[in-house]
Parts: sequence; structure tokens; C-alpha cells
Amino acid sequence: MKTIISTPKGPGAIGPYSQAVAAGAAIYTSGQLGIDPATGKLAEGVAAQTRQAMENLSEVLKAAGADLDNVVKTTVFVKDLADFKTVNEIYGSYFSAGCPARSCVQVAALPMGGLVEIEAVAMK
Repeated sequence: MKTIISTPKGPGAIGPYSQAVAAGAAIYTSGQLGIDPATGKLAEGVAAQTRQAMENLSEVLKAAGADLDNVVKTTVFVKDLADFKTVNEIYGSYFSAGCPARSCVQVAALPMGGLVEIEAVAMK
């Protein structure tokens, strides 16, 4: 059985997908861009987009009854691997109970012209 997770504290979907889906103890989030939920616009620059993507991820997890400490795996998509150091430092600052497993890949493009997108799998 699956449960659709949705919160107005995270950006609304810009396509046919859910912010997250819970299945048993697992929570699968959709990729979170650096979109400000209040304005629907991307933050300026890769550092601000990374912070906002992590805040969005946190809010979606809260709506599912979890938090960043419950995350076991993430995938980080970046427009330019030259931004890896900046993204990595900001990303790492959000995990207090040890970092989850992670993949990071450069992609040709992200929705809305985003510079970073982060998805996660968490366990309740």
C-alpha cells in the first residue's frame, strides 16, 4: 500500500508526480529543486538553490513523519560538476546524524533551468 505525501510548505509539483510516496516504512521523495514555495521561483545561484532544495526536502519529509536523519540514500543532480564543492558543503551541513549514501551526477539540464536537484529515500 502506498501513501501520497504532499505539503504546501514544499513547492508544488510541476508535472504529473507526487512530492513523495510512502510505502511501508520507506519514503521516496521526488527531486527537490531550489524553488521557493512562496513564490514558485528558483533561488538565485547554486548555493541558494542547494539550501532551498534541502529545505524543501526537509519539509516534504516532515509531511511524511520523518526528517533528514531518517534519510538512507540521496541522489544529487547538478547542472555543472564544477559546483560540486559548493553543493557538497551545503548539503553536508544538513545532516547531523551522519550522512546517507549518495550519488551525484552532472546532467544536461534540470526543470525550470535549475542548477541542482536532490531526491531521497528515507526510512521511518
